Amino acid sequence: MSLSRRDFLKFGSATAAGVAVAGQGVDLAPVEAAATSLKIKEAKVFHGVCPYCAVGCGQLIYAKDDKIIDIEGDPDTPHTLGRLCPKGAATIQLSNNPLRPTKALYRAPGSDRWEEKPLDWMYDQLARRYYEAREKYFIEKEKDKDGNTVTVNRLEAIASLGSACADNEECYLLSKLNRTFGIVYHEHQARV
Repeated sequence: MSLSRRDFLKFGSATAAGVAVAGQGVDLAPVEAAATSLKIKEAKVFHGVCPYCAVGCGQLIYAKDDKIIDIEGDPDTPHTLGRLCPKGAATIQLSNNPLRPTKALYRAPGSDRWEEKPLDWMYDQLARRYYEAREKYFIEKEKDKDGNTVTVNRLEAIASLGSACADNEECYLLSKLNRTFGIVYHEHQARV
């Protein structure tokens, strides 16, 4: 039997329509629900909000034995209907990534290896270096194009580049810290 291109399209369309009509009589929702609930059957569910951008997508966080086992979009969230962007869908990696650093690492100038340091030591180093740079390079007053002295209160020796992995609260705090120090060069993925 030889089919022309037109006949192939006719028979193919008729077959697809028949499958679509016949498929409406079978309800696969219970099977799909059972298949997806196996992993989270005994887990506690917590409602959360995706930490990345300002959209505020709702999430359902499933935990079992004090460990997060699954994160999915909350279908009751009206503006997303349970959908998540790639970053939101990957939030489980925030807590369950075996490659995630859990200790403070420091590499001294000229050294070829990283060494573990206590967090208090790291905080002290950061605070000391910020303070020294601000004291040394802070510009309080400057002459404008007309030669008048103008108060500018800025710091050009430190730049801040935020991370796309930081959540909204971290972005807000970083922005406030930078503005408190007078940092001019402040860039961030969220543009806060």
